[in-house]
Amino acid sequence: MVCWYKSSLIDKSKFVAECNLDESVYLAACYTEPVIIQKSKEKTEKYYRRDGRSVDVSSHLLSNDKNHSIRIDQLFSPDSDGNTQKTVILSGDSGRGKSFTLQKIMLDWASGELYSENFDVVFLLKFEELKCISEEMSLFELLSWSCSLKSYQISQILELTTPEKVLFLIDGIDDVSHPPTYFIIAITTPSKRARPMDILTNLLRGSLLPESFILVTTRSRAADAVMNLLKGPQRFTEIMGFSERGVQEYFQKFFQDEQLFRKTYERVKINENLLTACSVPLLCWMVCFCLKKHLTDDDCVMRELKTNTSIYVHFVSTLLEQHDQSQSVLTMLRSLSQLAERGIQNQQVFFDEKSVAKIGLHPATTLFLYKDDLRGHEKHEPVYKFIHFSFQEFFTALYYVLLDEEVSWWKVRELFKLMESEALICWPSPLLRSRVSNPIPSVMMFLCGLLNEKVSSSIFQKIRLTVPHTMKLKKRELKKKLMKRIPAMTRQYGFELFALHCLYELQDEIFVMKALTTHNVMDLSHVSLKSIDCWVLLYCLQCCSNIRDLNLMYCDLTAEKLKILQPALCISKTMRFSVKHLSEVGDLIQILGKSKFLKKIRIQESENSAENPRWSLELSVTHGDVL
Repeated sequence: MVCWYKSSLIDKSKFVAECNLDESVYLAACYTEPVIIQKSKEKTEKYYRRDGRSVDVSSHLLSNDKNHSIRIDQLFSPDSDGNTQKTVILSGDSGRGKSFTLQKIMLDWASGELYSENFDVVFLLKFEELKCISEEMSLFELLSWSCSLKSYQISQILELTTPEKVLFLIDGIDDVSHPPTYFIIAITTPSKRARPMDILTNLLRGSLLPESFILVTTRSRAADAVMNLLKGPQRFTEIMGFSERGVQEYFQKFFQDEQLFRKTYERVKINENLLTACSVPLLCWMVCFCLKKHLTDDDCVMRELKTNTSIYVHFVSTLLEQHDQSQSVLTMLRSLSQLAERGIQNQQVFFDEKSVAKIGLHPATTLFLYKDDLRGHEKHEPVYKFIHFSFQEFFTALYYVLLDEEVSWWKVRELFKLMESEALICWPSPLLRSRVSNPIPSVMMFLCGLLNEKVSSSIFQKIRLTVPHTMKLKKRELKKKLMKRIPAMTRQYGFELFALHCLYELQDEIFVMKALTTHNVMDLSHVSLKSIDCWVLLYCLQCCSNIRDLNLMYCDLTAEKLKILQPALCISKTMRFSVKHLSEVGDLIQILGKSKFLKKIRIQESENSAENPRWSLELSVTHGDVL
């Protein structure tokens, strides 16, 4: 029975969906190992207690270095003390490869290449699918709903398998609302029928099958809430995406032809900003897709790909070249965007064929949607979803741009209210985390990117349409109103980095300068900065000459990230930052420039095991004189 189950998993997991293009790609042929960092939950909790404030776990990475990177075959390996954590949290920003990693684990386990000695049976549950189930059922029925086995077969397998040999993979747990504990029904036996969310909550907390192993994925900004939902002890990890070598490997697998790969990758490599964007697997795929379709003008394409929004716009424009001409492109875009926005408002990922057709789309020929089959869906009708949730966020932002000015601003104002009242950026209370995948910040960033006329115009120019003059005026009015909101966010704790990303997506130097004109201090202390964040920060600092006091303490800076920031660091008057790895100090001093003087230097050993000590350097730098 288990052998048959493995065979069905191989058939189900071996292919990767590539849009609605009738293309089948083998997962094993395109999969590239991402960088996964193991982090210290204990040190994070100590930080919370010390500062006395609630902080998103993703804002305080504690082990972001090669010595603490792990492979997917090490997720359940014993720690330095010989203990094996039964619960692993794999967090990561959108598009970093969380779902693909789980798909690869399922494929490799079924093929006997991974965890075959650790686990006799592995089940995958997708949160977005479980939310579609309304009726009560047992754990056996819930697992049967998600795989090819019948409930009685699953019951037999679990009866014959020791709990320690069972692994549950749960994808997208950040999509769940977090009800108060006293509303949760206690479930201790797999045969007891209850609501799917109650069953899953008991499974996560260890009330149900407590000896089993669990691996959950979540978006980084939801990681602190998820941590409190799960049984312990826990291993806390974050998927960072591709390393530079990983980007190169992915390009090689994508283009296959060695000469074409070399030509394309070398051109991307000299564009450091674009190369950094390609560390996000989803963006890397989109960039490769666009370059492959525009080989004759790839230099022009690379110049246009400056922001996340520009990558999405170019990808959408490229796909639209294959659009079915039975429907006008503008009509299709409006309908698709309306569907996306309706889904965001209703916390909906799946759309039935009737609702898709009702909004004016032809399901069989609509790009950006792909057909899925939910076994538990009423009447077993096919359903549709966007090729990735981020596309639903992108098209929602496009919908606001296409609306009439008055309605558009009303929608945007509602976004701001949601961010401020529900605290979707900093989340002070778990009870406020109720919206599916918390899409509002991403929608806002895409909206800012689309307000750049050059970026948004290209989506119409490529399909031989002209952006109406009224639409240009409307976007200018929206930018003026944003001018009043974004500066306030840059001063609000937990919103600072998000606001800078919004400004970066706009790519309007004058706008950025005016938005930050009252700032003379930039404090991002205790916010983990990824490489892309450093590019964003550099852009904003270069646009705003009055910011000369920079605090980047405990931001997980490395020499590589400081090199990105170097142009801004060299003109900053005062800086405070910490950098990990003592071996990087030489590079650090060289980066700072000859005109800098060290005000304070402190070297301390980090709180790691004595067998593998690590060091950090904390220093302050001032320009011109020592304070």
